[in-house]
Amino acid sequence: MRILLTGASGQLGQDIVTAFERRRDEFQPGKKPDFLALSRDQLDVSSRDQVFGVCYGYEPDVIIHPAAWTKVDECETNPDKAYAVNACGTNYLADAAKTLNAYMLYVSTDYVFDGYKSSPYIEWDTPNPLSVYGRSKLAGEHAAASVPFHAIVRTSWVAGHGGANMVKTVMKLLEERDNLQFVEDQIGSPTLTPDLADKILEIVAARLTGIFHVTNSGSTSWYGFAAEIASLLGYGEGKILPIKTADLFPPRPAPRPANSVLDNMALRTAGLGLLPDWRDSLSALVNRLKD
Repeated sequence: MRILLTGASGQLGQDIVTAFERRRDEFQPGKKPDFLALSRDQLDVSSRDQVFGVCYGYEPDVIIHPAAWTKVDECETNPDKAYAVNACGTNYLADAAKTLNAYMLYVSTDYVFDGYKSSPYIEWDTPNPLSVYGRSKLAGEHAAASVPFHAIVRTSWVAGHGGANMVKTVMKLLEERDNLQFVEDQIGSPTLTPDLADKILEIVAARLTGIFHVTNSGSTSWYGFAAEIASLLGYGEGKILPIKTADLFPPRPAPRPANSVLDNMALRTAGLGLLPDWRDSLSALVNRLKD
């Protein structure tokens, strides 16, 4: 068995590599599966020639595709790049997967929803993205769905030990400023990459197909998320202050969904285990980042 991973140097990609080393026997018992993990420097998915060169040279049985351009505000001001990476890049990989009869897992986002729903989004809700980033990722979903054997994993508010993310930013700013302001009227489910990586590999090992929402259990606002980080680091109340999205200055270029909580219904109804509470996994990550 040959497995190709894109975006291997990203925060999720790094944890998928780590998790795979621990779980490789689940993929090909008694044999050592071949695992090719490529960073953006090794495989730029927006290049059709690079994608086809790698895929037709390596001939993977499985393609795990978390690589994406996730800088939401920059996507808004540079839509060509957003679609080149998130939509066209996924389409190139999907075309290769169809030719090779490979299984493909695509990592998508809560930003495919508009956030107007008053309850958590289930996998069968109709997407309606507000931003260029969300629309480009939804285009990627459509490309991945063209592969006969595919899974789409939607996740949200991702943070891990590798790469830049909210947790690292808050930890840094807490040391530099008297207080920080975060919006209290945008809610979602923080997702820690070690948990997400394990669930992705579980889905791949079982060759499950369809759309899955995969987030840590529970939900909070960006204010609540930042306040929990501050609390874990020993800061008292008042270090993190709540504000409304309308009060952000300057306003951000890309609109954010007010409610991006994802109900992991497909995992639950399939009898698969849900991820731990986000607070527990966040505590583990903060302790690791402190060391």
